[in-house]
Amino acid sequence: MTEEDFKLLVDFHVNADRQGPGSDTETEKALSLTNLDFEKPLKVADIGCGSGAQTFALATVLEKTEITAVDLFNAFLMQLNLKAVQNNFDDRIITLKESMDQLSFDEGVFDLIWSEGAIYNIGFKKGLEDWKKYLKLGGYIAVSEITWLTNSRPKEIEEYWNAAYPEIDTASNKLGVIEELGYQPVGYFPLKQESWLDNYYGPIEDRFEAFLEENNHSEKAKNLVTQEKEEIKMYKQFKDYYSYGFYIAKKV
Repeated sequence: MTEEDFKLLVDFHVNADRQGPGSDTETEKALSLTNLDFEKPLKVADIGCGSGAQTFALATVLEKTEITAVDLFNAFLMQLNLKAVQNNFDDRIITLKESMDQLSFDEGVFDLIWSEGAIYNIGFKKGLEDWKKYLKLGGYIAVSEITWLTNSRPKEIEEYWNAAYPEIDTASNKLGVIEELGYQPVGYFPLKQESWLDNYYGPIEDRFEAFLEENNHSEKAKNLVTQEKEEIKMYKQFKDYYSYGFYIAKKV
């Protein structure tokens, strides 16, 4: 993907509340599966934060906690900073522009590492392996990752996702990777369909026409919209076969 393509993709998603499926309720549910003391001042990293929907959900529950929100794109971090000021979280949320595979954190500093719908950028196994060193012993990691909900599925959707993200797998195999890397799994659940349709795809569909007009119906803009429409169509047709799975694990 060229730099121009990346810019177009960021422009399309930057003003959305979410850059992927999810909900505050599911963020809070995943957080509740950790054994952290929410009354204590904790250190949290939200990696691949986008414009920060889940960052603010975490900050709302963890009232004494400092959250470092990491993303590669300034546009998302600017949106996050603006919302942090508007919601009086700017004293507890720090933004950091870095690539998730080249983080500058010290080892063993975080009680919790969070990543919703973003770890696929470097791969599930690599992300869990690379980020483990930044956790304290007894700290937790929580990530959402594209996951098959059944052991078999129609060929069309299997080929679509295997081409898009070869690491897609069943929850049992994903949990095996977690254990292989020396974590103790403490929880798993799939996201609800509303988190895709209402919270993510619905607002995307509402944005198509304005986005095309803003970009003078350029070929690149039309191609992006076509790709987004194809992804939405596939989900609506095959939503019983896959979702994001939330995986929560402890460094032991």
